[in-house]
Amino acid sequence: MKTWRVVVALSFLLLSGCLVTFNDPIPANEAAPIPLLGEWSRKNEWGERLYLDITRAGSNLYEARTYEGSPDNLDSLETYGFTVAHHGRRWYLSAGLPQRLGGNFAIAGFELTADNELVIYTLDVERVLQELEAGRLQGKSVDTQEGEGVLITSPLDRVFAYLDDQANSDVFIEVARYQRVGS
Repeated sequence: MKTWRVVVALSFLLLSGCLVTFNDPIPANEAAPIPLLGEWSRKNEWGERLYLDITRAGSNLYEARTYEGSPDNLDSLETYGFTVAHHGRRWYLSAGLPQRLGGNFAIAGFELTADNELVIYTLDVERVLQELEAGRLQGKSVDTQEGEGVLITSPLDRVFAYLDDQANSDVFIEVARYQRVGS
């Protein structure tokens, strides 16, 4: 269940446990859009109510707290620090991963919709592996306790150029859709 909370919180893992990681995080050079801050909720596939509370944790640093049911449910409470960047038409977030997931950093996409939703996307491991084989990105396949993954070693400016290209929009997979609490 802990791995699933990571998916729900920041959507860095696919349901199979596969993930795309990077050597470097997104630098803390940019502020998140103000509407990202606050409390969000959704029901998971088992009908459980999950919450995501996003707050500012410093200059261009943010914290996501996830929990089930209520903030008093300390057994389910998880906290993750992250940074954001806006490239092209997309927003990205980046967070460090625990050693059991290979360390390094994960990057996900997100959007804030006109319907007051927070939609989070992760990267498709199979598609990224194809891009490695074709030479469009550099990296290698890695195994973690949670399953097969990919470590991208390309510089972030090259990664963002690839991700921002509309021709590569199918590399993103929607993994969570939250509604603003109280709306």
